[in-house]
Amino acid sequence: MLAGLQRVTFEYFRNEVNPQTGLIADKDQPGAPSSIAAVGLGLSAYIVAVERALLSRADAVERTLRILRFLNSSRQGPEADATGYKGFYYHFLDMQTGRRASDSELSTVDTAILLAGVLTAGGYFTGDSTDEIEIRALADHLYRRVDWTWALNGGATICHGWRPESGFLTYRWDRGYSEAIMLYTLAIGSPTYPIGPDSYRAWTSTFEWRKIYDVEYLYAGPLFIHQLSHLWLDFRGIRDDFNRRTGIDYFENSRRATHVQRQYGIANPLGFAHYGEHCWGFTASSGPGPAVLTVNGVRRTFYDYVARGAPFGPDDGTVAPWAVVASLPFAPEIVIDTIRHAIERLNLKDDRRYGFEASYNPTYPAHGRNPHGWVSPWRVGMNQGPIVLMIENFRSECIWKIIRECPYIVDGLRRAGFRDGWLGR
Repeated sequence: MLAGLQRVTFEYFRNEVNPQTGLIADKDQPGAPSSIAAVGLGLSAYIVAVERALLSRADAVERTLRILRFLNSSRQGPEADATGYKGFYYHFLDMQTGRRASDSELSTVDTAILLAGVLTAGGYFTGDSTDEIEIRALADHLYRRVDWTWALNGGATICHGWRPESGFLTYRWDRGYSEAIMLYTLAIGSPTYPIGPDSYRAWTSTFEWRKIYDVEYLYAGPLFIHQLSHLWLDFRGIRDDFNRRTGIDYFENSRRATHVQRQYGIANPLGFAHYGEHCWGFTASSGPGPAVLTVNGVRRTFYDYVARGAPFGPDDGTVAPWAVVASLPFAPEIVIDTIRHAIERLNLKDDRRYGFEASYNPTYPAHGRNPHGWVSPWRVGMNQGPIVLMIENFRSECIWKIIRECPYIVDGLRRAGFRDGWLGR
């Protein structure tokens, strides 16, 4: 079942690609821009595809080089129509030209996701051919040229992003647990423009330890927060200062967060349709809104795209199957049965084009091809990638093993205070 889901999900990264630049679409909606995070996920997905004989090594090398060459040669500058600046890249790029799209921000965290894929490619393609040597050289160059100190903008923590029209965004990665562990690891481990470990500690000082459903853990509502950095970083047994105080590592924390989500589905305090032990997965995703409707006598607010979470919301009845799959390494004892339920009972087939729907809402009154309410019409690269990578980390630890050998990642984790486990003392 898992192999089939992984295989059909990977097809997104084979097909939703610009053949000239290698850029990967944010979603399969016609006219959608590229997402640089989807590109980072795609670079890692190509490696999984080679390992699972879904793609030849030669094809993966060609696709990887096309992306890295584009990233290297595209314009870096303060102009509003550039591709990036200071080594960072805009969140969305035009699929045809590769230039900034949708007036998007120069995104620090999305650049980190992109670079995670870049470094994974550099660590995997270790052959002596001219092309594989070039992959390693480009990966190294793209990482080294990022000016992480610039992204501090004079503060203690990293800014969310920057726009050429108005400068740095107001928000920083300094407010509670988030997907920023990968971001800080890359920034601290840089051999060229590193930030200090005090930035990491300033961020972790805002973490919130809570007890929910008799489970104690580092709280964050959306499930993706507990998954995204784990796509590449193996946190089993390695601990920073915060972990040493709480007694658990971030992998165990994600296991607990996954169980809390399931418990919330079982409790179903807002009375949404189908919630239960096999219907959960609350994360950032598209929904059927915006709309306010009365459903079975209850006035409901439905959202479009929002970071849904459990148990404190927001929650409008929308469930994301991909988020369940991305927790597979943490809690297979509850994830596998939930995947099977989605396939067999909810008709969210793993063998359709690109696999699972991105999200669905059984409560929203919709009339379509699925009898279980509203279903997202599009697949999203940021959803597809975690399915491919986390199934593989569960099956073989492939991506984790590659990144454990990356000296920049090792340096970043150690400087941030991580010890023990595979890192050693």
